[in-house]
Amino acid sequence: MPSKFTVSLKKIIDEFSLESLNLSQNAEDILISSSEVNRPGLHMAGYFEYFDATRIQIIGKSEEGYLKDFDGNVANNRLEEFFSRKPVAVIICRGLEVSEDYIAIAKKYDVPLLRTTETTSNFTSAIIAFLNLHLAPRITMHGVLVEVYGEGILLIGESGVGKSETAIELVKRGHRLIADDAVEVRRVSNKSLVGTAPDNIRHFIELRGIGIINASRIFGAGAVKLTEKIDLVINIEQWDVNKVYDRMGLDSETTEILNLKIPSLTIPVKPGRNLAVIIEVAAMNNRQKKLGYNAAEDLLQRLGMTEGEQTNSAAETVDPF
Repeated sequence: MPSKFTVSLKKIIDEFSLESLNLSQNAEDILISSSEVNRPGLHMAGYFEYFDATRIQIIGKSEEGYLKDFDGNVANNRLEEFFSRKPVAVIICRGLEVSEDYIAIAKKYDVPLLRTTETTSNFTSAIIAFLNLHLAPRITMHGVLVEVYGEGILLIGESGVGKSETAIELVKRGHRLIADDAVEVRRVSNKSLVGTAPDNIRHFIELRGIGIINASRIFGAGAVKLTEKIDLVINIEQWDVNKVYDRMGLDSETTEILNLKIPSLTIPVKPGRNLAVIIEVAAMNNRQKKLGYNAAEDLLQRLGMTEGEQTNSAAETVDPF
């Protein structure tokens, strides 16, 4: 797996409908590798000690206003010094007017010069989000990703345990499929993971005994989704009579993916268990926990048990099953 990802400048131009003022190379061949962008105010003033040419440079009213305070020769010298560092691309916001000298200097150093009518703040936030998604660290995991009541649920487990069949049942119950079999997981921030399906298998599901089906064609466009944040990982496994499964929900299990810890559950499978219903309840319960409510803690408080009680002794005391 490569440690560094790139996105072509053409994809950025198409995504944001950018106007090309200077683009001598094929935009497909210009690759952006940094998810950080830069407002080059200090660099226009001549300070280049920490200049990073791999970052997209965004110019707004402040930078343009600064240059207009100088006469033509000084302003051109400042631009010459800036473009000579060969930034990967320069984008001018607010549809600001660009002089012929400005474009000529960009051509001289073969720097892509683009323009957008968006405000500087709006464009900056939008392109950072775009770059964070497309340049995020990622792995491909064996599993199924579904959206259940607005929660992204990643189902993992051995082949044949029933992940795809459970996903079909969830789709029939009104939830949405994101990916089956292969889930491309990206770390888009220090707190969140987003999952999607590889383009070539998107919306397809393999059902043993039936074969390959297209969930979008059979259940409609409302049954699928392109991406979803991963809120909960559910490990589905065959029921092991020798294993003790959590019956209270006091223990907070997590699964580490791309150095982020995601809340997780282990659900055992045996005849008679309706996995789709169990996963629906798990999704709703996970949402309640995020809102600050834990049913197991509430029950122990009603029974007058202290927080220091061991989970197993609490289970023995209140086990009604």
